[in-house]
Parts: sequence; C-alpha cells; structure tokens
Amino acid sequence: MIELNKIYQAKQKIADFALKTPFSHSHFLSELCGAEIYLKNENLQRTGAYKIRGAYNKIANLSEAEKKNGVIAASAGNHAQGVAISAKNFGIKSTIVMPESTPLLKVSATRNLGANVILKGDNFDESYDFALRYAKENKLSFIHPFEDDLVIAGQGTIMLEMLDDVSDLEAVILPVGGGGLISGVASAAKQINPNIKIIGVSAKGAPAMYESYKNKRLKNSKSVRTIADGIAVRDVSAKNLDIILECVDEFVQVDDEEIAEAVLFLLEKHKIIVEGAGAATVAALLQKKINFKQNSKIAAVLSGGNIDVQMLNIIIEKGLFKAYRKMQIMVTLIDKPGALMSLTDSLKSANANIVKIDYDRFSTKLDYGDAMISITLETKGLEHQEELRKILKKKGYKFSEI
Repeated sequence: MIELNKIYQAKQKIADFALKTPFSHSHFLSELCGAEIYLKNENLQRTGAYKIRGAYNKIANLSEAEKKNGVIAASAGNHAQGVAISAKNFGIKSTIVMPESTPLLKVSATRNLGANVILKGDNFDESYDFALRYAKENKLSFIHPFEDDLVIAGQGTIMLEMLDDVSDLEAVILPVGGGGLISGVASAAKQINPNIKIIGVSAKGAPAMYESYKNKRLKNSKSVRTIADGIAVRDVSAKNLDIILECVDEFVQVDDEEIAEAVLFLLEKHKIIVEGAGAATVAALLQKKINFKQNSKIAAVLSGGNIDVQMLNIIIEKGLFKAYRKMQIMVTLIDKPGALMSLTDSLKSANANIVKIDYDRFSTKLDYGDAMISITLETKGLEHQEELRKILKKKGYKFSEI
C-alpha cells in the first residue's frame, strides 16, 4: 500500500488547489439501506472529478527540469482535464493524447484548459501507446492516470477529508476502473483504522479488475462496453491489483441498467448530476449488493459528474418508461374526420397527458382507409397505465404498446 505520510503530504500539496468537496448525509439512501449513508461529492470537484487530486500531486512533485520540459498524458476524459488544469497552474506545457473518436466537447474542454491535444488512435490503448512513445521522444514527463504512487497518494486524500468530517466511518464504497482511486483511499483507511471496510464496485461491461480480484491474478479483458466510461478500463495494473488484494475487503459488480437507475436516482432525489462511474457506488446500494450492520456509517464516493448530455437524456427517458411514468401506444383508427379527436378525448378522460403524436396513413401494414397513431403519454404509475388500458378497451380501440 501507499505510505500514509505520502498521502498526508499530498493533502498539503493540493490544499490550495483542489476543493474539499461536500460529504453529505443521504436521508433517502440511509432509509433504504438501514444504515447511515454519506455521499462524497467529487462530482463537485474542479473539472468535475476527483482526478485533479492525483494529477496535481504528481505534477507538483516534478523537478524544475521536468516541469520545464512539460508533461503528457493519455486520456479521453477526467484525467485529461485534471492534468491540463494542474499544468496550467504551474505554468508548464501539457500535451494530452486522445482517441480520434473523442467527442468534440471533451477535446474543446481540454484545449480550453491550455493543453495541446493530439488525436491519435482508435481507442484509449492506442492513444496510451502513442503517448508513451511521444513522451520518450520529446523528454516529457508521463502522468499516468492510476499506476503511479504520487497519483494514488493524491486520490487517497479523499479518505482523509471524509474522516475529518465523520471520524467513525465503518465502510467506504468506491468505483473501480484502473484502481487508482480505491488504492489511494484503501491505503489511507487501512493505516488509520484497519477495521474500516473497503468495498469496490466495477461495471460488468469492464470486468478486468473484478475478475483479477476474484482470481487473485491479472486477468485483462478483450474489450469493454459500459455507459460508465470513467471506469471502462480494459487492462489491469499489477501495482494497483497488489494494493487492492491487500486492502480491499469486498468487490461487487453493477450493470448498465443499474448504473442508469442510480444516475436518475441521484438526479431526482439529490438534485445532483453524476456520471456513470460516479453513480456505480449508489447503484450497488440501490440493488442491495452490499450487506451492512444496522445503523453503521457508510461512505459512498461519487467520483465524477462529467456525463454526456445526450447520454443523460437517454437515461432520463428510459428511466421514465421503466418507472411507468411514460408509455407509448399505437392505435389503429378509421381515417375519417373526428376519429383522432375521439381518441384524444378518451385519453383526456383517463387524465393522461400527450407529449408526442404521429399520424401514419401510408404504412403497407394498414388496410386502405385506416391510419396508425403513435402516441407517447405521461402517466402517473403502473395503476394509472392499467386504468388507461381499460378505458381504451372499453371504447373499442385496438392498440399495442411499444
């Protein structure tokens, strides 16, 4: 594990730069879990993620010669911005290598922080390999996102902050991708109080670290696919796995549906926006994948809030359908004046609000003289939808649900 004094040193290094993020009690999760649940809001950190802690600590500890030459990192997300803003603070040059498929918004955000962005490779691994070569050729200091003692120590400062606020924590739940965050937090926790339970949560679509933990040996993935892009790591670091095997007590997985539900839960109940990786810990709590003693004090780290707006929209829409707060029906009508009005009057009598309607009379699946109406409705739950179905059947409408 990382020495505790290095984590305390990191805390001093980053004190004037990284924010001490809120550590707030969650009434909703506490009631659901039968424990006292606290949320560490790293989604409210500068640049929207905890990554700034490790990046800044690493850069702050470079020699003057290394700072003069500049730094480089490979990242398509939070680490990129953490390195860029930290380098800018020290007035040194930074280069970030990103996959060619990186969304323009992330590229622009990194450039706006002063970094030189190079788009290279079809995926992170190709960008990473190029960045290592580029660093060697140009004598740049490579800032690894998770396999570095100083970076890990920086992430470990989260544990020190949580204990400052709640000194008798009994367990900490953390998202796991490459393992830098959990390695730092677990190192601090186990040296301060070995009885603090450390629980890792990974995405089922990126199972490398979970499988390595279970098998106690390196097991890389052939590919990754998850909405939690912040923990979508294909290959396992031997350094981080060693720390995790030494310090982590439990490891669970959550799938994308569970992660999406947690994102929506945090948005609706806590009024905060959290990315997929950041919501993984809450997903594990909502799905009751972790057992606790009654009223024990538990911390869940929300690692970041940089979620793509389009992805957030998809999560919200799907969540509304799953919660029976929206439904979509297709109704076949005789194509004559007043037919549509009669249908909408029936929906009105059921107190269902129409949010979208499409009228199709040209489909080859229809008989001549018929029209197919596709309607999206806002509803108030399962009972309301059942009532709506009964009304439509009573009125004689033939309909199907999409």
